[in-house]
Amino acid sequence: MSQEPRVLVVAATDERIGLMCRGLDSLGWRTMTARTGNAAVAALTDFTLEVAILDADHPEIAALPAALRRAAGARRLPVVGIGEGLEEGGDFDMVAAQAPHPAQVALRIEQLVRAAIAEEEFRLRQATFALHGATLDPGAPDPAPLKILIAGAPDHRFLALSNILTGEGAEVIAAPTPYTAFDYLHETSFDAAVLWGAPDHAPALSIASGMKRNTRLYHIPLALYLRSEGEINLSELFNRGFSDVAAADTPEPDTAARVLSLARTHRRHLAIRKALEGARGAGIMDPSTGLFTRTLFASHLGRVAEAATARRRPLSVCVLRLADTDALTRARVGGWLDRAMPQIGAMVSRLVRVEDTAARLAPEVFALALPATPAAAARLAAERIAAVIGCTAFDAGPERSPFVADFHVGAAELMPGESAAAVLERASADLYAARSALV
Repeated sequence: MSQEPRVLVVAATDERIGLMCRGLDSLGWRTMTARTGNAAVAALTDFTLEVAILDADHPEIAALPAALRRAAGARRLPVVGIGEGLEEGGDFDMVAAQAPHPAQVALRIEQLVRAAIAEEEFRLRQATFALHGATLDPGAPDPAPLKILIAGAPDHRFLALSNILTGEGAEVIAAPTPYTAFDYLHETSFDAAVLWGAPDHAPALSIASGMKRNTRLYHIPLALYLRSEGEINLSELFNRGFSDVAAADTPEPDTAARVLSLARTHRRHLAIRKALEGARGAGIMDPSTGLFTRTLFASHLGRVAEAATARRRPLSVCVLRLADTDALTRARVGGWLDRAMPQIGAMVSRLVRVEDTAARLAPEVFALALPATPAAAARLAAERIAAVIGCTAFDAGPERSPFVADFHVGAAELMPGESAAAVLERASADLYAARSALV
C-alpha cells in the first residue's frame, strides 16, 4: 500500500466525512485533510494528490474548486463535493448529499481519476497528430438519450430505479434473466448496465463475467445494486469488473445519479474513441490494424513521458509479441495470420482503456503506453488483453483447425530522468527475459 497521500480532503471538521476518510485510508486511498484553502493549495504543491473531496459546509466552498484546480497545475484534478446544495458539473465532478460507503467512494474516484487522465491524454494526442499533419477532433457525445440495461428479477426497488432513470430521460431496457440480458447486449449498444444482486449473486456475476470476455462489451460500466447488507466482498466485486456497487440501503435516486454519471462518462469516452478511429483515414495510422505506427508511437511516447514527469505520475510501457507456436507457424503459410491481423489489432484497440495508446511496432509486435499506471498494474492489464484475445479462434484455412494467438508480455515503468526510447527498450528486454525463462 502506498504511503504517499492520494486524496486531499478539505473540511473544517471531521464530523461529516471523517469516517469515510478512515475507510478510504484502509482501502489504499490515503487521505490528508486541510482545514483551510491555503493549506489545501500548499498540499497540492507538496504532494501528488489525485482527487479532492470538499465538505459543503466549509466556509470557502465557493472558491475552493477553482483554486485547487489552479494549484494542481498540469494535472486535471477531479473535485468531489459532499453535502447539501452542491450540483454535479462545472465546479464538481461528483456530488453526494451524504458521505457514501468508503468502498463506493473508492470505486467512483478511481473512475474520476481515469477520466481526468483520459482528458489529459487526448490533448497530448491532438498535439502529436498536429505535428504529423492530422487533425484530431474530439467531436461531441451522441445527443440521443442514454441507454441503460437493467438486468435481474423484478423487485420494487429495482422498478423504482428504472422509473427514476426513465424520468431523467434515459431509455431503460429490462432483462429478467442473464439469457435475455445477453440477447439485448448483442443487439443494442448500451451506455451502462445495472445488475440486481440476487441472494446468490450468480446471475449478476455470470453477466459481468461474460461481458468482460467480450471485446465489444468490455468497457460498458457495470453497477451492482445489492439486495441486502454484507453479502459479498466489495474488493472481489471490483476485481470482477464492476464500476460501482450500491449498498442495499442506498436510496434509488442516489443510485440512479451514479449510474447516469457512469453512462455519461462512457459516452464521452466513446466519442473520443470514435475520433481516434476517424484518424485512421488521415494516413498516419497502421493501415492493417488502425493502431499507431512505430514512428507515430515513438513521437507520442516522448510527449507522454514528458507529461508524466511534469504531472508527477507514473508511466508504463508494455510490449506484446505473438508467441511462436506450431499453430501460428502453420497459420503463416498461405497468409492466414496476415488475414487475422486486422481483427487482432481491432481487439487490442478495443481492450485498452481510452487513455492508453496502442501501437503496432512490427508485423507481430504490439506496444502499449499506459499513463498513470505502475509496472505491475500495466503488466496485469497487458496479460488480461492477451488472455481475452487468446479466447478467440482465427481461421487457418480449409481443412485446418482454427488457431489462437498467444502472446509474450514485457513491461517497464518510466524511471526518473529516463527517456521514452529507454523505457520502451527495457519493456522489450523484459519480454525476451520472460520468454527465456519459459524455455
